[in-house]
This record gives sequence, C-alpha cells and structure tokens, in this order.
Amino acid sequence: MPTSRIIKKYPNRRLYDTDTSTYITLAEVKNLVMDSQPFVVLDAKSGDDLTRSILLQIILEEETAGIPLFTEQILANIIRFYGHAMQGFVGAYLEKNMQVFMEMQQKVGAQPKGMTPEAWSQFLSIQGPVMQNMMGSYMEQSKTAFAQVQEQMQRSSEQMLAAMGFKRPG
Repeated sequence: MPTSRIIKKYPNRRLYDTDTSTYITLAEVKNLVMDSQPFVVLDAKSGDDLTRSILLQIILEEETAGIPLFTEQILANIIRFYGHAMQGFVGAYLEKNMQVFMEMQQKVGAQPKGMTPEAWSQFLSIQGPVMQNMMGSYMEQSKTAFAQVQEQMQRSSEQMLAAMGFKRPG
C-alpha cells in the first residue's frame, strides 16, 4: 500500500503539499481524491488530522456548485442519526453500500471523460436489461450489507445485555 501524501493546513487556510513542496488548492485536493491517491491533511501547528473536514469542505463546494448529490431529505435523515444509538451502524451500512455501488460502477465502466453526467445517465438508461440486471445485483448486495449490519447490531445488543446480567430466553 502506498504511503499517504501529507498535506499541511496552515492558519491562513492555505494547503501545503509536502510531496511537491508547493501550495495547492482545494480543487487539487479533489483531484487527489478523484485519482484515488492516498493523502492526509494535518494541521501545521498542532498536527491534528483535518482530512475529514477537508473532504467535507469539498463535498460542500460540490453540493453548492452544480447538481447536488444529496437531497434535502437525505441530508435531514443523516443529521437525525447524529447522537442516535444507531449512528455507528448507519455509517457502517452507508460505507458498505457505497463500496458495493462503486464495484458496480466499475463493472459498468466509468463515465467517459468529457461526457456530462446527464449524457452518461441518459446513455445508461437506454441500456435496459443490462442495467436492470446490474441494479438487481446491486439491490441484492445492498440487502446483504443491511443484513450484516443488522446481525452486528443484534450481537452488540446481546453482548451489552449479557454484560448487564440479562440473558436471551432460550
């Protein structure tokens, strides 16, 4: 596994790529993501890991710049899970689901460079039976991922109850 590229974030909000010894923009960080290049963003002063906040900043810019990926309803539902007992399980479910979706996308083929998302979507929609089979497979894998998260939740609940002295009726 390649080592992560280190990007330092300075108090003036500038990002410094230690590999290239140059300042970079958020758009260039997005390119690292798009190219699947591993990186970590560290606060130059404290050394704190700021990678998640930078990724969220990129998502925010993308959401406000064009066609949003998340509907208001999806965002509201995600917010509702913060602080909820299911928070960790929802994150695990979304991560597994996204992984399955990415694998499906790789099978279909990546969007050709220069083709707009709308044109790519239209192209895929006319693929009929091929897309139905792919989506059926995706739905099946999504169902499996949900079942795995559900089983994990049950095991965790049983362990917690057992630690409290409760046993499952047998």
